[in-house]
Amino acid sequence: MDLFSAAFFLALINIVFIDLILAGDNAIVIGMAARKLPHTVQKKAILYGTIGAVVLRIAATLIVVWLLQIPWLLAIGGLLLIFISYKVLADEGGHDNIEAKDKLWPAIRTIIIADAAMGLDNVIAVAGASKQHMVLVVIGLLISVPIVVWGSTLFIKLLDKFPWIAYLGAAVLAYTAANMITEERHFVNFFEENPALRYLLIAIVIAAVLLAGYMKKRQQRKETEGAQTHPATR
Repeated sequence: MDLFSAAFFLALINIVFIDLILAGDNAIVIGMAARKLPHTVQKKAILYGTIGAVVLRIAATLIVVWLLQIPWLLAIGGLLLIFISYKVLADEGGHDNIEAKDKLWPAIRTIIIADAAMGLDNVIAVAGASKQHMVLVVIGLLISVPIVVWGSTLFIKLLDKFPWIAYLGAAVLAYTAANMITEERHFVNFFEENPALRYLLIAIVIAAVLLAGYMKKRQQRKETEGAQTHPATR
């Protein structure tokens, strides 16, 4: 992939979009970790914590990009990313275990550690979408992580108002996952000789993820409605 070519910018847009879809939880964690700080130092904690998280995320992603060159790991990463794309729709998420800190440096430490613990899905997805292009990884994360931190509230509201954005994000992730599998060096020649099968596999993976996610969300909705209709008695 040539630097700053059309393919480069398309992959960059894909990376930024993937990070926006996956990093909503991380933005919530950052806010929760700093919520007990005085307002005068909250922004400083979020800024320093974000810088630390970005540096750690870039390093981790570059390592994963390198690891994906090892035989079979690209296919394994693709399979893991299929599960991650399903979680985008199925996982309700919980953040009650994030401890808020009332001092600057402990809050910064909490932000960095929490982001690292929750950022594995982002790392794998970005590494796969980058097509092993190190410059794409760095530029994509430098653009997307600050957007997530400072624009998190707006993006979360958009997701609540337009649920289809989550389905679009899951579809992009599923496409990236299926593409990773077809680019595994043990499979690449087969799929190059049979492009129709490649497109069929990608379509099946996307459809399966969206259907499974939709069914899970419908089940969760029914359970929530049932709990509201028949509250537990004490």
